[in-house]
Amino acid sequence: LQVFLVEKTGRRSLFLAGLMGMLISAVAMTVGLVLLSEFAWMSYVSMVAIFLFVIFFEVGPGPIPWFIVAELFSQGPRPAAIAIAGFCNWTCNFIVGMCFQYIADLCGPYVFVIFAALLLVFFLFAYFRVPETKGKSFEEIAAVFRRKKLPAKAMTELEDLRGSEDA
Repeated sequence: LQVFLVEKTGRRSLFLAGLMGMLISAVAMTVGLVLLSEFAWMSYVSMVAIFLFVIFFEVGPGPIPWFIVAELFSQGPRPAAIAIAGFCNWTCNFIVGMCFQYIADLCGPYVFVIFAALLLVFFLFAYFRVPETKGKSFEEIAAVFRRKKLPAKAMTELEDLRGSEDA
């Protein structure tokens, strides 16, 4: 299902939707935990928020980074990039898994505010820095990054190669 959804909607939009859904779910979990002592039905809000958090993760930030990493790098450095991305992913999972209980004890019902803040940062980064890779070749994706870094008059490698062929 995820493969068809990614091909239909695009990687970037699905990733951003997943991050925003997770952010809203984290805020809802916080509200549910804070108001739990006043309203017993807030436990249901928290449960729904947890389910939505997992669903949004599985739709966006779970699988999409693997697509994007594979598409951002050419054949040569791709295995190293995927290995580094996997190492970072599992290291962060390990840190969160090992530290969550201590952070929850320290922050109480506001523990998910930390996640919401991080998700906001991730959303903003992805919105401003991550290009759409759906239907684009590696050269087209690389050209997007070069345009962001180089002055407007700078030639891309592809244009440079075409120019040398004409000579």
